[in-house]
Amino acid sequence: MQTQRIDIKENNLVKLDENLLKILLQDKTTGKNIIWATDNYANRGEMYGFHDEILLELITGKNGNVIKPRVEKSEEEQRIRIKQKAEVFTPSWVCNLQNNTGDNSWFGRENVFNIEMDAEHTWKTVEGKVVFPGAEGETWTDYVEANRMEITCGEAPYLTSRYDTVTGVFIPVKNRIGLLDRKLRVVTENTQTREDWLKWAIVAVQSTYGYEWQGDNILLARENILFDVAEYYNALFGGTLENAELEKFAEIIVWNIWQMDGLKFVIPNSCQQNKVVEETLFETKVISTECEGCKKKDYFKHNGIYCRIMDWKENVSLRFVDMLEKDK
Repeated sequence: MQTQRIDIKENNLVKLDENLLKILLQDKTTGKNIIWATDNYANRGEMYGFHDEILLELITGKNGNVIKPRVEKSEEEQRIRIKQKAEVFTPSWVCNLQNNTGDNSWFGRENVFNIEMDAEHTWKTVEGKVVFPGAEGETWTDYVEANRMEITCGEAPYLTSRYDTVTGVFIPVKNRIGLLDRKLRVVTENTQTREDWLKWAIVAVQSTYGYEWQGDNILLARENILFDVAEYYNALFGGTLENAELEKFAEIIVWNIWQMDGLKFVIPNSCQQNKVVEETLFETKVISTECEGCKKKDYFKHNGIYCRIMDWKENVSLRFVDMLEKDK
């Protein structure tokens, strides 16, 4: 894997391990692949429509440059996506500021991972090992196990800051500020062997979640998280993860970074009109009725496909919407 590349080329992934890319395209809810969930690619022809699955052959080979980070899309493409889905990505310094706010509360002090340089819109990484316990006496393992989620995650800049999504500037491992980056730094500082590092890196990924509407962003986010783990490993051990290990991380990532309508908690545009047939002596009427959840804005009554995620501690999948009911 090349560590200085922003855009992770799907053709290179296929050369590395075709099965790895197949895993990254999976939708664990439907048992199929994630869908495009946008018409931005419809001009490429059949199989690139809104509801079509993103298949391996559609983004590799001669189509190997189809999926691109936002910074490498044309200005026209960016404008269209802003208009359609208000897709405006957050610069890394803002992600850092907001992630720091959460950690300031967790640790009960400031400047744990870095010091914000407000005038320069950047930060300075704090050298040395992160000091525990947290504000409530939590240990480093508590920090790694704590669940974190980025809503409408785009390319996942709050989870991993491999590059600034606005400028495209690559960020070295030691200076990354994402929520997963912080977990991996803590894992690196508190483990002594390769086996122990892998064990806790898996826990770090299992406790890192995010969802997004558009299929290309889902793939980019998944790729960024996978390469983030690989780059932390390379920085520490000077080598590369084995394909089987990459696939194990990928299987976790596709559960944790999933495609969802964040207002309905279903697969995008999967709600349908119900058709009721009424028969009399004289005629047969087909009456279409709107999805009850959409009509009443009740997120427990949609007839679309409710998204599932994995509870890794219990090792069971559950509907994301049911977690909201549990918290009521």
